[in-house]
Amino acid sequence: MAFPKINPTSTPAWKELTQHYQETKENHLREQFNADLDRGTSFSLLWNDFLLDYSKNRITKKTLSLLGELAEQVGLEEARVGYFKGELINKTEGRAVLHTALRAKKDDEIFLEGKNIVEEVYAVRKKIKHFSEAIISGDRKGYTGKAFTDVVNIGIGGSDLGPVMVTEALKFYKNHLRTHFVSNVDGDHVNEVLKELDPETTLFVIVSKSFTTQETLSNAMTIKKWFLKKALKKDVADHFVAVSTNEEKIEKFGIAQENVFPMWDWVGGRFSLWSAVGLSIALSVGYENFEDLLLGANEMDSHFKETPFLENMPVIMALLSVWYNNFYGAETEALIPYTQYLHRFPAYLQQGMMESNGKSMDRGGNRVQHQTGTIVWGEPGTNSQHAFFQLIHQGTKLIPTDFIGFKKSLYGNMDHHNKLMANFFAQTEALMNGKTAEEVKKELENQQLSEEELRSLLPFKIFEGNKPTNTLLIEKLTPKSLGALIALYEHKIFVQGVIWNIFSYDQWGVELGKQLAKNILLDIEDSNIGDHDSSTLSLLQFFKKQAKF
Repeated sequence: MAFPKINPTSTPAWKELTQHYQETKENHLREQFNADLDRGTSFSLLWNDFLLDYSKNRITKKTLSLLGELAEQVGLEEARVGYFKGELINKTEGRAVLHTALRAKKDDEIFLEGKNIVEEVYAVRKKIKHFSEAIISGDRKGYTGKAFTDVVNIGIGGSDLGPVMVTEALKFYKNHLRTHFVSNVDGDHVNEVLKELDPETTLFVIVSKSFTTQETLSNAMTIKKWFLKKALKKDVADHFVAVSTNEEKIEKFGIAQENVFPMWDWVGGRFSLWSAVGLSIALSVGYENFEDLLLGANEMDSHFKETPFLENMPVIMALLSVWYNNFYGAETEALIPYTQYLHRFPAYLQQGMMESNGKSMDRGGNRVQHQTGTIVWGEPGTNSQHAFFQLIHQGTKLIPTDFIGFKKSLYGNMDHHNKLMANFFAQTEALMNGKTAEEVKKELENQQLSEEELRSLLPFKIFEGNKPTNTLLIEKLTPKSLGALIALYEHKIFVQGVIWNIFSYDQWGVELGKQLAKNILLDIEDSNIGDHDSSTLSLLQFFKKQAKF
C-alpha cells in the first residue's frame, strides 16, 4: 500500500475551511461560551486519566466537522494503517517508522522484512533490565571494586534530549545514582561535568547509532583520556557501554561486546528514548519505572490507532494546530507545563516537531504552497507568566497555547499545588475572556481616579481575549502518564505531517551545516583557509588571529 500523496489545498474540505475561516474569524470565544452553556463539555475528551478540554479554541462544531473531513480526504486512515504496519513511510531514507514497536506488548506481532521485530525488542529490553538492575544494586562494580554512584550519558539530539527530559520529569522516582548528560561539543561543557565525577565510580553510556557523530565521539574521547589518567586501558570495558550499531568502532574504543546495546534503523533519533537509548532512564529511575513509561506510551498508541478521528486526542490536537497554522497564519505554538518536572518538555518537543515537520518539499518532491511546521516553544508555569505571557495576552501575534497540568502533586503540598493550579485555570480563562473597555472602566472608577487619569490609562488595561488554548489535565505525573503524554505529541506530529503531505521522518536539513563544518575545521586547524564568501572568510581570519591557546 503506497503512502498517500495528496496536496491538502486541493481537497474540497480545504476549500470549505478557507470559506469557513472567513465567515468565523471575527467570532469571539466569550460570545460562543455565552451562547452555548455546555461548550466546555461538548469540546472535551476523556481518555484514561487524561482530560483534554479544547473548548477554548476558535472553532465551532462545523469547524471540527470540516477538519475531520480534511483528515479523511488526505488519506489519514490509510496512512495510520501504514504507520503501524511498518511500511517504509520514511521514503527518502527507505525506512519504516516503528518507534511504536518499542513499546508493543510482548505477544504482539509486527513484521518487517518477514521478521517479527517485537522479539528483538524484548531481547534488548531484557538486556537493559539485567544491566540496569546490576548497576543499581551494586552487584556490578567499577575497576577498583567500588559500586557505581554516577552515570554519564554521552549523546546529542535524540540521544540526549529524550533521556534528559524523562530523567528530569521523573526525578521524584529517582534512585541513588546521579545522572549527568554531555551533549554539546563545547569543551567547557564536558569539563564542567567531569569536575563532579570520580572515575572509580562513574559509568559512561555512549549513544551514537553510527559511533561517528562528531560531538558524541569528541566528548567520548575526551572523557576516555580523563578516565585513563587514573585507570588502565583494560578498565575501559568496566566503565563504558555503547548504544550503537558500529561494532568495529565500538571494539576499537575498548568497549566489551556484552556492553553493547543495539539500535535499529527503523527508529528515528528523536523518537528513540523508548529503545536502548533510554538506558540512562532505566539506570536513573529503575527498570520497572522504565517499563511503566513504555506501557503508558503503548496505551496511547492503542487509543490513536483504534479511535475515530474526532474522538482521538492526537488527531484533535493536530487538526487544531493545522487550523491555526494554515488558516489563521499563526506561526508558533506555546507549550506550558504547570510542573517544574517538565521543564525540558518544550525543548524535547521542539526537536520532535520542528525537525519532523520543518519541511518545504511535499511527498512528490514539489515545493509546498502552504505552511508546514510550527515553531514550538515554552517554559513551565508559573515562571512563564512572569516572562513572556505579556506577549500572549496583549501582543499582536496569535499564539495557540497548550496548558498541561496535574490534579495531584507528588509531594502532596496542597498549599503550593492549589496556588499553582489556580494560576493554571486562571490563565486559560483570562486568555479566552480578556477584559473589555467597560470592565476596565468600572475597575478604574472604583479606584477613584480622575477622569483624565482614567481616560489615559484605560486603553493599556484592555485585554482582547479570544486567545486559543488547549487544557490537558492529568491525574498525576507518573512514569505511565508521562509515557502516554509523550506518545500523544508523537502522534500529533504524524497527523500533521500526513495532512501537510510531507515526509516527517527524515532530517536532511541538519546535514548541510555538518558537512561544511568538516571543511571549516580543516581551515581552522591548517595554516591556510579555503574558498569562502567574504563574511565567512573575514570571520575565520579574525578567529584564527585571536584564538591563540
